[in-house]
Amino acid sequence: MDWLERMKSSIDNIETNLENNISYDEIAQIACCSTYHFQRMFPFIKGITLSEYIRRRRLTLAAFEMQANDARLIDVAMKYGYQSPEAFAPAFKNLLGTMPISARDKGVSLKAYPRMSFHISIRGDVEINYWIKQRGAFEMFGVLSCESGFTNVIY
Repeated sequence: MDWLERMKSSIDNIETNLENNISYDEIAQIACCSTYHFQRMFPFIKGITLSEYIRRRRLTLAAFEMQANDARLIDVAMKYGYQSPEAFAPAFKNLLGTMPISARDKGVSLKAYPRMSFHISIRGDVEINYWIKQRGAFEMFGVLSCESGFTNVIY
């Protein structure tokens, strides 16, 4: 199983458990890395933290559920990890732009945060025209910093 398949499996685990407690340790183990590294790597991949991704996905599913049936607000709030409607309603409004009870109204516009997926895109199959142009001498100034921590000044 390569990196991409492990990441897909970890996202599958998150999506499967959105209605339950999600174990960051288990997700990281599926991805074959430590919990610390998985949580640090996730924002570089997605642009948001792991906890924010989970929160957005839960609230999106809650919105779908509110629109699809007449479930009580407290039942939906509890199902997606909120202790009370008083905690659920502001989180719902801040993320989706409307109060949960208004999500049932016909024609209401809501945001949805879709499931994360991975795709590989390979580029470089297009030809590039280039040329080399000779220039006279010139001066340059800059600071060169490398991974080892050494800094060189170039004159």
